[in-house]
Amino acid sequence: MASNIGMMDSAYFVGRNEILTWINNRLQLNLSRVEEAASGAVQCQMMDMTYPGVVPMHKVNFNANSEYDMIQNYKVLQDVFNKLKIEKHIEVNRLVKGRPLDNLEFLQWLKRYCDSVNGGIMNENYNPVERRSKGGKERCSKGSHKISKSLQSNNMHNTGSGDAGHNKTSGPRQGKTYVAAGGANALEDIQALSKEITDLKLSVDLLEKERDFYFAKLRDIEILCQSPESESVPMAVAVKKILYAADAKESALEEAQEYLSEALDGGEN
Repeated sequence: MASNIGMMDSAYFVGRNEILTWINNRLQLNLSRVEEAASGAVQCQMMDMTYPGVVPMHKVNFNANSEYDMIQNYKVLQDVFNKLKIEKHIEVNRLVKGRPLDNLEFLQWLKRYCDSVNGGIMNENYNPVERRSKGGKERCSKGSHKISKSLQSNNMHNTGSGDAGHNKTSGPRQGKTYVAAGGANALEDIQALSKEITDLKLSVDLLEKERDFYFAKLRDIEILCQSPESESVPMAVAVKKILYAADAKESALEEAQEYLSEALDGGEN
């Protein structure tokens, strides 16, 4: 089924926004970037939605941040593939790095596979939030506890630093605040530019794939027109006039249309 999908298949020309909409609508999430699905938890739940009960959701970690935890999720996913006899190798080492293109390609494949199973129709009886709680409830609680303790520690540290600064002259403290604010703004600018660069790289990669796809189609048409059976067919001759035109102006198309019209008129006479 989906294991036979080649890299030139239309599945790999589905855009990032469409993939994100597909994930967010079905799993009631709010992802804004494909690399946010790098942990493998989203893929596991998509398979759980497609094959209810097949994925052991209690083993899926929705708060996986380290590569080790992410790899555990992909092990669960690979076990599900093996159980369902899905011949798809998962490039775990690339996916856990959070590279946009690698994650986009895998999600494109996953969407094509799931759509081929359920016809693209969402399972209305599936409750994604409830199913996520099966795997992530305990982990979420622990993670939230750790985060809140960390915040408390930071607040206490900041309060202590503020008191110490208040006992000193106000000049140095104001200078530190100014530098911190400037550094925060610079960091935000860097993050925004990095995201823009990543988006541009992703767009270039997709455009190159699209170019290769259409070039391959044109090459197939050229080979067909050059075959002995088609070489003298008026349509094939007209197509070759367009393919081999010195420039891509309307004159080449008009010349081919004129030739084809004359050939068809001659055939009718």
